[in-house]
Amino acid sequence: MTARDLWTASEAAQATAGTAVGSWLASGISIDTRTIKSGDLFVALKGERDGHEFVAAALGKNAAAAMVSARPADVSADAPLLLVHDTQTGLEALGRASRQRSSARIVAVTGSAGKTTTKEMLRTMLGAAGSVAASAASYNNHWGVPLSLARMPRETQYGVFELGMNHAGEIRALVKQVRPHVAIITTIAAAHLEYFGTLEAIADAKAEIFEGIEPGGTAILPANNPQFERLKAHAVAAGVARLLTFGTRADADGRLMSSESHGDGQKITVSLRGQFVQCVIGAAGAHIAMNAVAAMLAVQELGVDLAPCIAPLAQFSALKGRGARIAINGIELIDESYNANPASMAAALDLLGQTRPKAKGRRIAVLGDMLELGENAAALHHGLIEPITAAGADLVFACGPHMRALWDAVPQNLRGSYAENSIGLASQLLALLRDGDVVLVKGSFGSRMAVIIDALKTRNAAAA
Repeated sequence: MTARDLWTASEAAQATAGTAVGSWLASGISIDTRTIKSGDLFVALKGERDGHEFVAAALGKNAAAAMVSARPADVSADAPLLLVHDTQTGLEALGRASRQRSSARIVAVTGSAGKTTTKEMLRTMLGAAGSVAASAASYNNHWGVPLSLARMPRETQYGVFELGMNHAGEIRALVKQVRPHVAIITTIAAAHLEYFGTLEAIADAKAEIFEGIEPGGTAILPANNPQFERLKAHAVAAGVARLLTFGTRADADGRLMSSESHGDGQKITVSLRGQFVQCVIGAAGAHIAMNAVAAMLAVQELGVDLAPCIAPLAQFSALKGRGARIAINGIELIDESYNANPASMAAALDLLGQTRPKAKGRRIAVLGDMLELGENAAALHHGLIEPITAAGADLVFACGPHMRALWDAVPQNLRGSYAENSIGLASQLLALLRDGDVVLVKGSFGSRMAVIIDALKTRNAAAA
């Protein structure tokens, strides 16, 4: 067996209480035949499509074996398989077994915004101290978390896992699989209000992360958030041994003292329990700076020397759909198309306000619906006029039925265009752009704002 061997047939069978067919070694785990690699164990999950339909294709791409609840008719009797009662619970069992056998120090991250960015910052920082396993993309749900755990190599020294939810009880189930030594809540904001009704209920659901912290572990909380005391009470009730805070408050354990522009990023000064730290981050925005402060505290709590871990942040750039900056034929695009809620909208608009358009360029906000906000949707969309005004936006483009409430509040001199959907808005935006413009594109994933990103990139290709 080598370090590259993730699961033997016998280990996987024991972990899942399943039956291995054949003798095989898996070097990875996959749930998608489009991205499967030779040597992966293919897990046939049942979702919109039944993964059992793709087992033959997975084996045809040299998968080591397939985890199935029954052998598909188009698969030979001697094909390498792992037979389990249910593939979802089988994947979860594999994830728990991976966590159990690992000696890695683990961080879990949740919050209404900034989860993926904080997770990737931790991946970057801890990579300077040792081997790191972290959730891919935003694999933070009922299949993404156990998949990420099951993929964790044996020799991993640090693990970073993102936990998401849109219903109560979901984080509770996930954190008990991850069992972190350190847990971060980035922020509590009006996301998924449709399912929770109040910010207090959202805080209660996020606080489920405390229930899975390992004995002697640490919770890191946002000191400036209005829900801080509620979160703190949950942590104390869960018996969390150590509580740390981050923010701008004077009593915060990790206090952001200052931030100044530095190229496309920023230079920040942080007080970490009285120790002053300066570093450069290759991404701009106050919310990015705050994510970094939380990550610094977590690194220290893992017992890692922070000094060599902060230098790599200079090379950290905003992620695709989460603030990535793209030069497009004389235009600067800020891609925030992955998701949106009122807090992240305000943060993105603040970032737009900090930009300096070139020549006769303008600050342009292109906004799509924020989804899952329930009965408060109209008021929350209308309320975006304040951060738009504060950002000094020159033009506003909007799409989606909820954004109509904002559009009605936009002054005539700031109106670019409105459309029912992103497809309709794209052509209107392209027609009005000019060199030097800075364009922020943001909306919930379901608003399909990536359509506008793609249209802008196509414009770039056509002009090249």
